Amino acid sequence: MTKSPSPASTPDPASETSTPTPPPSPAAPLPRLDRVLAGIERAGNALPNPIALFAALFLALAVVSTALSLAQVRVTVPGTDATRQINGLLTGDGVAWLLENLVPNFATFPPIAAVLVMIMAVGLAERTGLLETVMRATLARAPRSVLPYAVALISCQAHLMSDVACIVIPPLAAMVFKSAGRHPVAGLIGGFACVGAGYAAGFTIGSLDALYVGITQQAAAVLPGAGSLHIHLLINYFFTASSSLVLGTLGGFLISRVLEPRLGPYTDAGDEPPQEDLALTPVQRRGLVWTGLVLAGYAAAVLAMWLPSGAPLRGPGGAFVPSPVLSGIVPILFGAFLLAGLTYGVTVKALTGTEDVVTAMSDSVRTMAGYVVLMFVAAQVIAVFNWSNVGVLLAVKAAALLTSVGLTGFWAVLAFVLLVSVLNLFIVSGSALWSLVGPVFVPAFMLLGMSPALSQAAFRIGDSATGIITPMNPYLFLLLAMVRRYEPDARLGTLISRLAVFVVPFLVVWLAILGVFYGFGLPLGPGAGITLDPVSLQGG
Repeated sequence: MTKSPSPASTPDPASETSTPTPPPSPAAPLPRLDRVLAGIERAGNALPNPIALFAALFLALAVVSTALSLAQVRVTVPGTDATRQINGLLTGDGVAWLLENLVPNFATFPPIAAVLVMIMAVGLAERTGLLETVMRATLARAPRSVLPYAVALISCQAHLMSDVACIVIPPLAAMVFKSAGRHPVAGLIGGFACVGAGYAAGFTIGSLDALYVGITQQAAAVLPGAGSLHIHLLINYFFTASSSLVLGTLGGFLISRVLEPRLGPYTDAGDEPPQEDLALTPVQRRGLVWTGLVLAGYAAAVLAMWLPSGAPLRGPGGAFVPSPVLSGIVPILFGAFLLAGLTYGVTVKALTGTEDVVTAMSDSVRTMAGYVVLMFVAAQVIAVFNWSNVGVLLAVKAAALLTSVGLTGFWAVLAFVLLVSVLNLFIVSGSALWSLVGPVFVPAFMLLGMSPALSQAAFRIGDSATGIITPMNPYLFLLLAMVRRYEPDARLGTLISRLAVFVVPFLVVWLAILGVFYGFGLPLGPGAGITLDPVSLQGG
């Protein structure tokens, strides 16, 4: 979790590494698991917050680029004849470049506009109650035997709601489990685990996808000729959509056959929170019907302008890919969420005037202040990587290192996923972590003949699976508080041990899914293949 900005409750990235302290334990020696978790927490707390981390990286990059420039270091991209000299930031030319480009670096940084646009629309839909109502309507009708699978499948779509999913889905899952005569803690922990371990999967498209692809575009731009690549919001859609089905099934199995049996029979303690009625009111049902009709009409209009021969949204030569639909998917999704939020909000009277609409969208953007500051610093770092050619140098050296130790092809992808999984224990912000590793590994993999879409898909796996067990995840302590409503003596170590049953299966199965795409050369998204023609990098 904490991968994308939340419309309502995302912690400020400037303080993401400051997490609540778990309750003190008795005087008895800590169990080994608790000692390990305490060590992880201490190591994570020793890290600077993401903004300070990128500021330090900017200063280090300035010094390194200048030293390499004075040493007249040059780099040649494999497959090209031209050599590039390293440019130093702490030189006359470097200072002049920074003064002229500091603001443009930030203003043109791809994730900024796309994420803010998506947050406004998704935030409106969330604040009117539409997203929670959809989940209630889905879960409340699930049969008892199917309930774990329904919870897991819905949870694997939850990045649409950003981090608000960590607050909404687990208690809802607990309530429906209890009403169905199942153990509510199984729903609570299972919902949280599937939200986190499958966070970047799903049929749904949201601000997380805009965040990832914007950084991927900038990272790929390190290499010459990358401008010819068609990198768009849906480059991982086939992979994430199919993954959500498999992971949802896996999550349901783990909840039903592994987690719930270990909890034993459930006995109502008598002092638990009263059971909430999950049934929708007539007004809510009417709101969903009208919203569905409006969205169906909107989707039909978009398809009518894209699918027929000669349609205005076809690409060059009448192609489906590339086309304005893919390159303009952010405004299309913005329109869909905006219409959905407005329709539902007006129907249920959550919106009574234009002031309510403006307030809901403004409040959603207001929560993004810390993210905007983080992206300002990250934009400068990536821009210096590109301008100084240090990014090219690191990519060439990384590709050469992977080749020299025999880590090419899918083995290199596997090593990258494991690296990200470890880093994710300490840097729980997806935007910070992808901004950190993307500018090196995206071009490095491109030099090994692998597409940016593949690098991004691999990052999604490593950035999701281990996030549910790290004490650096602030929502872990919120989950502990929720669990204690049913089990007052629950401790952090016990909670982690229950969540841990999801980590390795999700990591292994998700890697296997990516292996199938890789082995059969299946496209990861529309027009986004696995491999990359090295000739395409010889431009620029």
